[in-house]
Amino acid sequence: MVDATLGEGGHTEAFLELFPDLHVYGVDADGEIQQRARTRLGRFEGRVTFYRGWFDAFFREYPGSTPPDRILLDLGISMYHFSEASRGFSFTADDELDMRLDRTAGASAVDLVNAATEEELAGIVFTFGEDRFARRIARRIVAERRRAPITTARRLADVVAGAVAGPRRGRIHPATRTFQALRIAVNDELGRLRRALPAAVHVLAPGGRIGVISFHSLEDRIVKRFFRGDPTDERENPSIELGNTPILKEKAGYVVRPITKKPITPSEEEVRRNPAARSAKFRVAEKVIDDGTGRRATSSGIEGRQ
Repeated sequence: MVDATLGEGGHTEAFLELFPDLHVYGVDADGEIQQRARTRLGRFEGRVTFYRGWFDAFFREYPGSTPPDRILLDLGISMYHFSEASRGFSFTADDELDMRLDRTAGASAVDLVNAATEEELAGIVFTFGEDRFARRIARRIVAERRRAPITTARRLADVVAGAVAGPRRGRIHPATRTFQALRIAVNDELGRLRRALPAAVHVLAPGGRIGVISFHSLEDRIVKRFFRGDPTDERENPSIELGNTPILKEKAGYVVRPITKKPITPSEEEVRRNPAARSAKFRVAEKVIDDGTGRRATSSGIEGRQ
């Protein structure tokens, strides 16, 4: 199995306990949280191989000699990042505005907030945050950074709240969508998901299954369309490089069959126990080999083409 978003290792721990013969690749771009997972999973020595890096790169360069039977992606960031990472993910703390999961590479949120043009900022907040006040927020950010660079999460939150204090009412903080948008942009989260899905299914064993937990509509839309094989633009159905051969999903000799017609969502009881699960959606699909005869090989045998 590949746990492509290892985090603190909770999912991997549960699978290793349930299946004593299972071996897991644990993938995470964040070295700090991966170290926590190493400690948590120490009792399973020899059954976990840790990979430090992004999941799209892992699947593109898949290091295993055996195709995985199961792949899990739990998208977004963990509660650790909000409460302990001190990287500006939470607007309630006066932390440095970083937001990178991999702190060793790429531009941080502070770079983006203080260097992007007003038009670029508005595009990020509107596209990745789906915020109708994006232009107003971008205009206020640019005005405030002229006075002094915006370097902390709390100051950015105050700037955004000041921009939309009048027209916005609701239970979420006015800066929630802006923070989501910046985090997605800094870590290229949607781009990585689009690249990872076809690469992951390519390395998946025939009849193997891939499950994805998403937390907002942008992620879920990409997963749903990919699993259903819906026509999409090239950003959502990309060509991927595997070795030296570009492979398109629809030309790879297999199809992806949804197992969950509708996403699995948490029960009221689960939300009470874990409020962070409130918006989670879980979709599962199976890799089905198309032999060109109108029949498809699955994990349970041969089925006729529908």
